[in-house]
Amino acid sequence: MPSRISEYTYYEPFVGAGAVLFDLQPKRAVINDFNSQLILTYQVVRNHIEELIDALRVHQKNNSKEYYYEVRAQDRNQTLFQRLSDIQKAARLIFLNKTCYNGLYRVNSQGLFNVPYGSYKNPAICEETVLRAVHHYLQNNEIEILNGDFATVTQNADKKSFVYFDPPYHSPDNTNFTGYQADGFGENEQLRLRNVYLELTGRGVKCLLSNSDTDFIREIFSDNRFKIITVQAKRAINSNSAGRGEVNEVLIKNWR
Repeated sequence: MPSRISEYTYYEPFVGAGAVLFDLQPKRAVINDFNSQLILTYQVVRNHIEELIDALRVHQKNNSKEYYYEVRAQDRNQTLFQRLSDIQKAARLIFLNKTCYNGLYRVNSQGLFNVPYGSYKNPAICEETVLRAVHHYLQNNEIEILNGDFATVTQNADKKSFVYFDPPYHSPDNTNFTGYQADGFGENEQLRLRNVYLELTGRGVKCLLSNSDTDFIREIFSDNRFKIITVQAKRAINSNSAGRGEVNEVLIKNWR
């Protein structure tokens, strides 16, 4: 991270579960994700926390394999799905995330969640303390929550901004279960992300990006203004056993 990070406006165009956001807890942030159900959930946590907790208690009480597949199937009929309230949709996403196999988020080519049941003995479906802490953070700081394309999110970023990119990782052999969105995030999207990174660098915006350690990623970020740092991360999910355990990833920064 840059020094004096607290003085920056924090941008995260691929916020996902928000691990870095909630570790830093910046006072000013712009967060975004392409997943509309995820962003809806952030908004519900911020604005309707008690109603969300009540809905999650119902899921927690009814949790079973049969119940899981009933809830998972709700988006197969979009007419019925759209009749669900925002609170019900947010509770559904959290319930599925807490009870599915390895907490994996994956959709099929139609954009429908397709992860099997995880068969956990006592999943933490309704973590009230955590949910209220996140609610308090989102309520009491300047956090803008967006649902759009990553390229539009950083248009107002300046030299007092810090942008962290954590995109769907590059997978040359398509073996790491990165079915995060129906139309995928292939090499053309990785190149488009690189172009945004270059544009921000030209404007003097400090950026950090994480990705797979592949020849393709190293090649497209070979600009001498970038520093590529190799790190190791533990990965439990991969259709190729060689991709499990300790694997190399890269952090790419654009300041010295």
